[in-house]
Order: sequence, then C-alpha cells, then structure tokens
Amino acid sequence: MKYRRLGKTGLKVSEVSLGTWQVGGKWGEPFNEKNAEAIINESIDLGVNFIDTADVYGDGRSEKTVGRVVKSRSENIFVATKAGRRLNPHNAEGYNEKNIRGFIEDSLRNMGLEQIDLIQLHCPPTSVYSSSEIFDSLEKIKVEGKIKHFGVSVEKVIEAEVAIKYPGVSTVQIIFNMFRQKPSDIFFDFAQKNNVGILARVPLASGLLTGKFSNGSIFHNEDHRNFNREGQVFDKGETFSGVPYEIGLKAVQELKEVLNQENITLFALKWVLMQEAVSCVIPGASNISQAQNNILASEMDAISEKEMEKIKAIYDNYLKGIIHPQW
Repeated sequence: MKYRRLGKTGLKVSEVSLGTWQVGGKWGEPFNEKNAEAIINESIDLGVNFIDTADVYGDGRSEKTVGRVVKSRSENIFVATKAGRRLNPHNAEGYNEKNIRGFIEDSLRNMGLEQIDLIQLHCPPTSVYSSSEIFDSLEKIKVEGKIKHFGVSVEKVIEAEVAIKYPGVSTVQIIFNMFRQKPSDIFFDFAQKNNVGILARVPLASGLLTGKFSNGSIFHNEDHRNFNREGQVFDKGETFSGVPYEIGLKAVQELKEVLNQENITLFALKWVLMQEAVSCVIPGASNISQAQNNILASEMDAISEKEMEKIKAIYDNYLKGIIHPQW
C-alpha cells in the first residue's frame, strides 16, 4: 500500500481507502454488521488507514461498526464521517450550528469517540456555500476539540471551487472517475494550490466501470441504480455518475477493448490514482474479496500514456457533453 498526504490535514492516508456506504451488503439490501466488520478488519490488515462513513449510512449502523472496529485495533486509523443528510427537509436553512452540533454529537456517540478526525458537510444545497456561517461554526467546534478537521462532500465542481475559499476547509470529497473527468480539468490545480485534500468517491460509477453489467442486468428494487437513474429521489449524478446507462455500456465496451480486459475494475481505480492531486480513492466493498481486489490498485503498474489518451478520447466522445454542463 502506498500513502499520500491529505492536504492541509498533514495526515498520510492509504491511497486506496474504504468507503462504507454499502460495505458488507449487496446494493439495496440491509446493512450487515458482521460482514462489514470483517471487510473493515481485512482492509486494515492490508494497509488501509482511512475509513469514510456517514451518519445516514445504515441509519447509523455504519458509524457504529466503524467505531467498534477502530477501537479494537492497535493501528492509528483515521475516521471521516459526514453530516447533513438527516435534515428533513434537506435544505440550506438546516445547515446551521445547532443542527450540525447535534449531528456531530450523535456521530461521536455512535462511534464511541471523543473526537472525529474529519467531519464533512454531506452534499448540502449549493446556496450553503455562499455564506461563511456554517464554516465559522465548524471552526468553533474544531477549537472545542470535537472535530480535528473539516471538509465538504459535493455534487458539483462549482461547489468545490467555492468551498475551498474558506480557509478551514481541509478536504473535498467529489465524484471522480473515468466517466466524470471534469474535476481534473477544472478543479484539481486550484485544490493543490490551496493545499486541499481530494477524496475521490464513486470511482467505479456505481459498478459500471467494473465491466460486469449489460443491457440484461437486473437491479434490486431498493437499489438506486434501479429507481434513481433520472434523479427521482436524489441527485442523478450519484447513480452511474449521471451517465445514461446505455451510453455508459457502449463506453465501457470501448474501454475493455483499449485495456484488453473484461473486468476493468482495477484499471478504473488506478486511473483515479494517476491524478497526483487525488489524496485517496474510496471504493466500497460488499465482500472481503472485493476489498482485497480494490487494494491491488495501489501496487499495479501505471496506465500507459497511450492508454490514458484513449480513455480521454472515449470520455470526450461519449460523455463530456453530458457531464460537463451538469456537474
């Protein structure tokens, strides 16, 4: 495992880390704490030292499981969680000091911790970034010792650009993959100049970039890949990275030909890591085998310059016109 600096936090984090939204269970199925514990432990055994969770994952069960495992280990494991999506309605007015304090206290209680290494605003409405109010509140909570660092998880590049103008913002978590290349075109240089860490989420475009899906693939009724393709429930960029499914399949087929691989999972993860601005990639895992496989991306050979050019050409041909105007 290789390690990278997480922006102004100064933390050295595993470049392949672990996201725990769907850890330990199949998409659309209930959170499985036993499986999740096994996957988190195996990941740590293999060198992962950074785990990303959120208070809404498994309705708090993900945080509880992460906390339980981390406290049982002797290694120094960094824990990041997120706050804000429990707001109902989820609106800009809800992002105030009282609510965020409450969410942080709940997360501390869930994980059995006295301090959170990194708290992230969980994809708030764009208008939240136009005021310093919530960031001033996070600074205050940081001084009190409840959180060590704070950052944001965003839907759009413009949100990331505005967020890092607030000096306390240490990290940005953003969708970045072969099918969502806008962040590297527009944002990453700015982030590096501001010493902001980048957490690359949804690196496999909801599984599209594994190369396993076809027109005949069937998804669970409770799986957002079934019910949210047009953003019926939340931002459609979270589902297949906003890529229309049929177009995504065509692009994947060309990627398979370029890479001469049927399963392109590791290449998709390595592609993210080819960007030096990225601090870590945070794939999920529904079983131990997936977790073990994801980690191999850290040690695999770099993707050749010629292959990188062809991947960019596929993106430009199929996806840039769809992705760039929206996110």
